[in-house]
Amino acid sequence: MVSSTTPCFCVFNGIHYNPGDKIVNKNHTGSGICLTLICSEICVVQITTEPCPSPPPPYGCPKWNKNTNETFMFCNCTMARCIKDNIIEIIPFECPPLQNITCENGKKPVLVYDEHHCCPYYTCDCFCEGWGDSHYITFDGHFYSYQGNCTYILLEEIRPQYHLKIYIDRVYCDLVEHVSCPRSVIVSYNNLNITLMNLNHIGDADLEAVVDNVKLKLPYAHNGMRVISSGQDLLLSIPDLSVNISFGATGFGINLPFQHFGNNTQGHCGTCNNNKADDCMIPGGILVDDCAVMGDYWPASDVNSEICTPPPALPTVGGISKPTSKPCQAHSYCNLLKSKLFEACHSHLSPENFFLGCEYDSCHESNPALVCTSLQSYARACSQLGICIHWRNYTNLCNIECSADKVYNACGPAEPPSCDLPDHNTNTVTTEGCFCLEGTLLFNKESGVCVNKCGCLDASGMPRKFDEVFEYNCEECICDKARKSVICKPKKCSNVNPGICTEPEFVLVNVTNPSDPCCSKQVCNCNVSMCPPLDKKCGVGYVPVLKVPYGKCCPEIKCESKKVCVHNNTEHEPGTNIPVTDCQECSCTSDVDPETQLLKVKCGSVQCNEKCDSGYEYIKKNLDDCCGKCVQTHCTVNFNGVNHTLKEGETFPSTNQSCDRITCTKVNGHFITNKYTVQCPPFNISNCKPGTVQQSPDGCCPVCVDQIKGCQVQTVRDYIKHKDCQSEEKLNLTFCSGDCTSSSWYTEAGMSSCTCCQATRSSNRTVSLGCLNSDIVTHTYVYVEECACSRTNCHEMGKNHTLPEDRQIST
Repeated sequence: MVSSTTPCFCVFNGIHYNPGDKIVNKNHTGSGICLTLICSEICVVQITTEPCPSPPPPYGCPKWNKNTNETFMFCNCTMARCIKDNIIEIIPFECPPLQNITCENGKKPVLVYDEHHCCPYYTCDCFCEGWGDSHYITFDGHFYSYQGNCTYILLEEIRPQYHLKIYIDRVYCDLVEHVSCPRSVIVSYNNLNITLMNLNHIGDADLEAVVDNVKLKLPYAHNGMRVISSGQDLLLSIPDLSVNISFGATGFGINLPFQHFGNNTQGHCGTCNNNKADDCMIPGGILVDDCAVMGDYWPASDVNSEICTPPPALPTVGGISKPTSKPCQAHSYCNLLKSKLFEACHSHLSPENFFLGCEYDSCHESNPALVCTSLQSYARACSQLGICIHWRNYTNLCNIECSADKVYNACGPAEPPSCDLPDHNTNTVTTEGCFCLEGTLLFNKESGVCVNKCGCLDASGMPRKFDEVFEYNCEECICDKARKSVICKPKKCSNVNPGICTEPEFVLVNVTNPSDPCCSKQVCNCNVSMCPPLDKKCGVGYVPVLKVPYGKCCPEIKCESKKVCVHNNTEHEPGTNIPVTDCQECSCTSDVDPETQLLKVKCGSVQCNEKCDSGYEYIKKNLDDCCGKCVQTHCTVNFNGVNHTLKEGETFPSTNQSCDRITCTKVNGHFITNKYTVQCPPFNISNCKPGTVQQSPDGCCPVCVDQIKGCQVQTVRDYIKHKDCQSEEKLNLTFCSGDCTSSSWYTEAGMSSCTCCQATRSSNRTVSLGCLNSDIVTHTYVYVEECACSRTNCHEMGKNHTLPEDRQIST
């Protein structure tokens, strides 16, 4: 955006002119016509022509090419005035009073002399720097940030005088934020382009200087330019012009003397005239309010073969204003700039611009360590004013680690002393970095090796004293003082008489001498290819092991014990049982037989265990057997925690109140217990004759004499069992029961007659029974259909038709 109050310029043949300046003054164009060009107040070139004046009269003092009454510098700060005919008058030379000035960039004024080296006056040298996330401070101290992604002109002369140009190559360097970092600075001077590069934008810098894509070996000097490295920065100087340029991981710095470049610079670094107002100038002399806008208009066209994005059209008055960014919390390290740590420098150089850069990096960079660049740049600026600030120990992110032979110095010499130039240091620039310990110095600028005495460096980079004799890479070397270099020649080895090999299969070979690795000696070495073939087998329990006896060449097979037992050509592991004879038990022990080296077998007689569990008996069937066996002979029943044995067919218990019964049955040689419950017939006490209620003989069911006299058919539901078989379900089983008027009596032994309730009509029925051996058999039983009191032979009837007390049908 063009400022309405900013002065303008006229540009003619690439030269800038202020309003009122004469660009061409009465220039003879021919035919007696003279041309005059003047820059008007509105920066328009006015053209006027007029007749040329008459030629001047001849010089009054032609010896000095001066006219009469013309004053000129004679010599040694003495003036002279031409009288006539080479007669001059000497006039004392008077210097104007020395005036103090204030430098807009915050630097100290520099005392210099005029073009005649007679009168001193103060000027402000031009110092431009950039650091961190694309922050700039122009020659005149104007701060701005610019996020370009191309190669731009940092500095060029408005009116080419020394033909010095400096470019900066910027690239986007953050994966998160849209910010750029300087990748290289290119210095063009005296037909030579030197590129100072940083190959690593994240983390520690990887710096190198390059000419025509070839890395330079530093220090380097050519065509009036000199490049050195301090470890942290690359330093380029042009001694003839007192120009110093630095470039490193944190950014760049350009220091120009005002004597040579004052009022004659343009580009990203501004105009170098101690006036901030005209720093944001684009080509053509147009000023803009924002230097970040100006940055796009200085693309480099003659280096890197890079095509930058064309800038927009020239900004016009009333353009869009720069958006206001949201406030952001600065990193705590930024506050160090305004703290007592840097207080000694505050009165000489304000930290405000560096604080703004630090604050900007806190908000726009994902790498928190980038805030260190603002502190480092301020400390470097203070160092150039002679104020050294040791600030890195107050941070955790900004420390510099040095090797064991070096120590960190915040304001060390840019060219530390070395053996090649121990006391000569023409570079007065200070820099921070790692320097040799006190009492030591660099062997040379290239090596970076610190030594306490100068001498030579061997091929491994190790320092050697003059006249030191040493051995390296099997060569005998000496540090030659005259040549200041290492001279080596092959090492001589002593002659060794050839040996003789007395053992078979050994041959003479050359090997490295352990006591002198650079020389060889002859030894007897085994030639395995001359050994006989191996074909040896081992017995059971042994494993073949290949060994070379001491002093021998050829290997031999030895059979070593596997540490197992062997019986009947079978291996047995320790602790396992070994079958031998019927009445012996053997096991493999851990004891070693000293003769065979196998493990011993231990045997003993079998101990028979004749103790059997309840229901079993110890029986030895064959005399040839070592031991008998426990054979089951009874059923075993646990009742109330006590084991009871039952014979086959025996019931347990004989009586109890619960009517539960357990019987012992033998099936296929196995004793099996069967549990069942006695089923009682229906009992109605109201049908009982009083005083006749009692338990049945088995103690299970209540019985009584029925009040109703008479015999009748009674029915119960129960299983029919026969031997080892049983019906699948309960059946209705009938029997005769009831009182009769007669009773049974015995007339004589073995004979009886009785009147009782007996069946008068019955029938045979069949049912299928399931057996324990899974067979199904058909069984016939008697079904009573009618009963009556009759006189009969009860015993005869009981043979085939009487029902047992437990209500089970059997035949």
